[in-house]
Amino acid sequence: MTHKGTKRIETARLILRAFELGDAEAAFRNWTSDEKVTKFLRWPTHTDLSVTERVIGDWVSDSRKPDFYQWAIVPKDLGEPIGTISVVDSNERLGILHIGYCIGSRFWGQGITSEAFAAVIPYLFREVGANRIESQHDPENPASGRVMRKCGLRYEGTLRQADFSNRGIVDACMYSLLRNEWEDSVKK
Repeated sequence: MTHKGTKRIETARLILRAFELGDAEAAFRNWTSDEKVTKFLRWPTHTDLSVTERVIGDWVSDSRKPDFYQWAIVPKDLGEPIGTISVVDSNERLGILHIGYCIGSRFWGQGITSEAFAAVIPYLFREVGANRIESQHDPENPASGRVMRKCGLRYEGTLRQADFSNRGIVDACMYSLLRNEWEDSVKK
């Protein structure tokens, strides 16, 4: 893969961009302090703005690295981040990028996460050179699986007790999309 970092991507409704230090307050207000959001995630709900400020600061610092991919999901009509989509793990040898995402619960059900995920896929295949994009979700969070299917990922199976979240040790429903499958779907 040829890493190029968190490149700005624009869709009909969204701007996906690197985080800025000034995003911490919106992040805290819109999703990091939302217990509905963190229920299925690995990191705890932020109870203080200073925690979000530290995390955003780390993301801003890491955004200088070419293999760091952490986009703020910014609706154009709102002008502030409501969530994030990122590469949370990778395998260089196999060309695998594992995607994670979350948005504030008041923005659920509007197709925003699907739009963001669908926008990063061409970038990661065409420009970065990934061979496989994968993601997973807790079976108790089927809406996340709908996002994956909507973006063309295929369900591969459920790995028993293969992940952890704020719920404890959990199963993981695995999805993936291969570059050749994606290229074939774009040709149609």
